Amino acid sequence: MVATSHLYLASRSPRRRELLTQIGVNHSVLQVDVPEMPMSGERPVEYVQRLAREKSLAGVTVMQALDLPERPVLGADTIVVSDGAILEKPRDKAQAHAMLKQLSGRTHEVMTAVALSDHQQSESRLSVTEVQFRVLTDEEISAYWDSGEPCDKAGAYAIQGLGAVFVSSLRGSYSGVVGLPIDMTVELMQIFGVPWWQPVKDQPDE
Repeated sequence: MVATSHLYLASRSPRRRELLTQIGVNHSVLQVDVPEMPMSGERPVEYVQRLAREKSLAGVTVMQALDLPERPVLGADTIVVSDGAILEKPRDKAQAHAMLKQLSGRTHEVMTAVALSDHQQSESRLSVTEVQFRVLTDEEISAYWDSGEPCDKAGAYAIQGLGAVFVSSLRGSYSGVVGLPIDMTVELMQIFGVPWWQPVKDQPDE
């Protein structure tokens, strides 16, 4: 393991970048291509952990192929689970409406898995947060879709955006719902010797 003041993020999520910047973690983005498709019989908790590991390890492969400086690679994946089913990003307004009606007035789970890897080892953690929605009207669901926010969000909502008005309570990690559980990410960084609370420098994406 090589001590480093930086890490690579194997994700294009601006929310994950913002969370890393918030806690002073120097990072740059590695572009990886990992299919996001559950395997036959794979449970949601297995699926989200597999994707985080695969993204992290794919980042290590890209780092080595491009002969980049050796740094740990952070991979993460977030899913919304209701009644044991994964709610992906909605295809259209009708599907988004159906998802939000399913979540309305009920509790669902948001699972975020994080993995940190280098060429020697890989470690991962899983965050599971229970989110309670208030009852939603058809009119506000329609207006929310028109805002454009639900289009590329798992479960058709963003807790850090306009979708915050739907949430009556949560039990677990707020940052995990956003896309990166900070406590578990720091735990992994401790293992790999990556510091936080650093002056964050702009890093070019790879």
